[in-house]
Amino acid sequence: MNREYHKWWSPRLRRDMELLVFGHSGAKVLVFPTRGGRFYEYEKLRITESLRHKIEAGQLQLFCIDGIDSESFYCFWAHPTGRVQRYVEYEEYILNEVLPFMQMKNPHRCTISHGCSLGAFFAANIAFKHPHLFQKLCVFSGRYNLTEAADDFNDLLEGHYDETVYYNTPVHYLKNLDCHDRLEAMRAMDIVIVCGKQDPFLGNNHYLCRVLNEKAVPHRMHEWQDRAHRGYYWRRMAPMYV
Repeated sequence: MNREYHKWWSPRLRRDMELLVFGHSGAKVLVFPTRGGRFYEYEKLRITESLRHKIEAGQLQLFCIDGIDSESFYCFWAHPTGRVQRYVEYEEYILNEVLPFMQMKNPHRCTISHGCSLGAFFAANIAFKHPHLFQKLCVFSGRYNLTEAADDFNDLLEGHYDETVYYNTPVHYLKNLDCHDRLEAMRAMDIVIVCGKQDPFLGNNHYLCRVLNEKAVPHRMHEWQDRAHRGYYWRRMAPMYV
């Protein structure tokens, strides 16, 4: 299996950023790490290994990017406005640096946005905001409202809410979305949402599905037994849904 390490200085983030590429061809998969995760997390959790047959067959090429959670949503010494702004810069890095790099490496017409846990939020948010750039969204164990607390997951913005938070909370902006072109692009995406029956954010996943139904956006929701919020389950999910 082809494995490549890449690192470059990001002018948008003003720091070095690293990523791993697995595979040589096929649909491009933009892989976001979980909370506090790094670019090598997907490999460390052995999810890459669970996809080996698809990667070696040239069906998928993974682009596992780094996270900056300690500088954005989990930077608790910073004011919530600063946390959100850093996330916006992270998204600009992906749109203007990572996606062009992926296209340069692989011109395949299909790009998949994918992540687990907090990575599922990142994957969903960028795909819903820029659906013309993605043909598939595949998310595991995610929450799509970071201002919502449940179980041991806190409100990451400590009650702060403004326009930028609104436009980065999928279950909020989707509900009011009326842009025909954007909705049509979302309707053309293959959307797969997976969550455990005991996951504290199962209700949030159900709410996202209701919003998508209201907007006539086709999607598939799969519920797994137990909490299903760790690598053991994601390794089993990936070959089935990615």
